[in-house]
Amino acid sequence: MKLWQKTTLTLAVGLAMTACDNQTVTTIDTAELLKNLDNPEYVIIDSRHDSLYNGFKSPNAIRGGHIMGAIQFSTTWLDNISADRFEAFAADKGISKDKTLVFYDDNLDDLERISAEFAAKGYKVRVFNEFINYANVESNPLQIFPNYAWSVSPQWLNAVMNGEKAESFNNDPSNLMVFEVSWGPLEKANSYAQHIAGAYHFDTDWVENAPVWNLSDPALIEQNLIKNGIDKDKTVVLYSDNQLAALRIFWALKWAGVQDVRYLNGGLYMWKDLGYPTETKVNIPQPVAAFGATIPQNPQYTISMPQQAIDEMKKYQLKLVSIRSWDEYTGKVSGYDYIPGKGEPQGAIWGFAGTDSSNVADYYDPDGTLRNPYEIFNLWQGQGIRRGDHLAFYCGTGWRAGVPWFITQLTGWTNTVIYDGGWNAWQMDSVFPVQKGAPNNISKPNPKNDFGKLHKAGASCKS
Repeated sequence: MKLWQKTTLTLAVGLAMTACDNQTVTTIDTAELLKNLDNPEYVIIDSRHDSLYNGFKSPNAIRGGHIMGAIQFSTTWLDNISADRFEAFAADKGISKDKTLVFYDDNLDDLERISAEFAAKGYKVRVFNEFINYANVESNPLQIFPNYAWSVSPQWLNAVMNGEKAESFNNDPSNLMVFEVSWGPLEKANSYAQHIAGAYHFDTDWVENAPVWNLSDPALIEQNLIKNGIDKDKTVVLYSDNQLAALRIFWALKWAGVQDVRYLNGGLYMWKDLGYPTETKVNIPQPVAAFGATIPQNPQYTISMPQQAIDEMKKYQLKLVSIRSWDEYTGKVSGYDYIPGKGEPQGAIWGFAGTDSSNVADYYDPDGTLRNPYEIFNLWQGQGIRRGDHLAFYCGTGWRAGVPWFITQLTGWTNTVIYDGGWNAWQMDSVFPVQKGAPNNISKPNPKNDFGKLHKAGASCKS
């Protein structure tokens, strides 16, 4: 079965189903589930893909989102977790063999597979097969993220491109534009060689420039957007091989004033896995007459240069949050061949990142989608980063900082911005104070996201 290929859960799972020869998975009904929502011995687990957990409605449901307090463990991850990492990876999410696990999904095949997988490994497993009915009763608690519609699934995009009615899409279909995002003009855009059918290429140089790689002059950005068919009223869907590029441009377009920007979570990989159409021909967008608003419409989304960051640290207790690898944060490496300085702005807090300047692996799930926001927020609490704080995310030149900014905005946090100049601008002038080494000699915090590197064949009879 293709990943993410969802069929509505119309068949009831029996009172008990056999996971393998001697593993039994029992059902739980709504009344019993509600009684145990706050039971610390129960772990409620949503095995659907991100967009449904975040807030989109399952088929035949009148409300979207996830059951209150539910964690996430998507069935699609099972093919991407190494066998020797599985139990430790699950434990980092609060899943252990002394707890009762309750899985729910809107897809019968996925629900059966993931429950069987865990049962085969010795976990105590139950399934809740009444989720659609649960969602259709207003008094049953569900949680959604305020800006859930910013992150969309391949199924959503495919429906919109085929002219079907899709939740949260209220624009004229002719105003939809899909962009593959990467650095460089078309002749250098290797990731555009095969792309979503109908998609255009977005060169990140349209909005940023050397040597600092900050946002360009608003007039130049406006000129580039107009030339490439983007005005404030377009619905722009972005994806990229490296998630950083799409989320960098997402932030830039929201800053500029495009009202409806979406991020395709899972990108081309998930799109192709579902069998949706791709092509190799080059698509050239038609220019528009005007952007339709003064750029920027949302200047509050950015701090441009170091002095502004320092001023806001003093005035608003702004916290600078580094989204750089641990070796960059502690001053062992600069992270870039064109940035000579090593270290961090004085007072910077480490906000987790990845292995080097090319990724933020701590923020990704095993299938390459964005990690559950609650997991990120739990990590941040250990770093003294909390909802309500004034936060400025930064990295070397801005790309990595877009990921945590997007997650905070998706979930309705306020007072979060990107410090665009990043370490690059800071290290250019010796007047700005620098810290080197781990503050107070702390050890690197555990990102709790080690799923290994090997493809997992599966231990249960359903794999």
